[in-house]
Amino acid sequence: MIARLIAWCAHNRAATLLLVGLATAAGVWSLKNTALDAIPDLSEVQVVVYSEWMGRAPDLLEDNVTYPIVTSLLGSPRVTAVRGQSMFGMSFVTVIFEDGTDLYWARSRVLEKLSSLGGKLPQGVTPILGPDATGVGWVYEYALRDTSGRVSLQEMQSLQDWTLRYALQSLPGVAEVASVGGFVKEYQIALDPDRLAALGVTLKQVVDAVRASNGDVG
Repeated sequence: MIARLIAWCAHNRAATLLLVGLATAAGVWSLKNTALDAIPDLSEVQVVVYSEWMGRAPDLLEDNVTYPIVTSLLGSPRVTAVRGQSMFGMSFVTVIFEDGTDLYWARSRVLEKLSSLGGKLPQGVTPILGPDATGVGWVYEYALRDTSGRVSLQEMQSLQDWTLRYALQSLPGVAEVASVGGFVKEYQIALDPDRLAALGVTLKQVVDAVRASNGDVG
């Protein structure tokens, strides 16, 4: 077979050169147009559920938040594993799906299960889904530094949260921009009980007014 192929190429030099040229051109075109990843995404299809219950110990988070979420997600379609982790004030549940599962289909299934929890979770605990990114999606880190010494950590945190974060999230391919460090700006309201009593205003009325103005009262 090989001898016949070599003999045919020797007797048909023009056709052989043409085929070699076409194969070379196809190889160059494929090399330029094939999508390549510097780090191939070999991670599992996963959905992360994050819950916050500030001020509570990990054992309380485990019993009242992590366990109900894990048990509700067990047995879901195409789910291979459910892993829960509880820490001080926070709970993380990772749902692993079968290979080939569409990520957005998986996220919708998890949302359906979370909506059925109803009153099983403590008051004020609202589970939310993590970003629609893979396990190897952390690709870039940056730091804000003030070389002049005139900008405080709180001001840099505000710049990050209200300016840079939204600008970066508008870029294609960016799923989430997370902040670490700094000080979050807070507003505190100091009430005068005597003044409130003189005006006939109760504390509940003040709290309702603040909440109506989209404020957050701790």
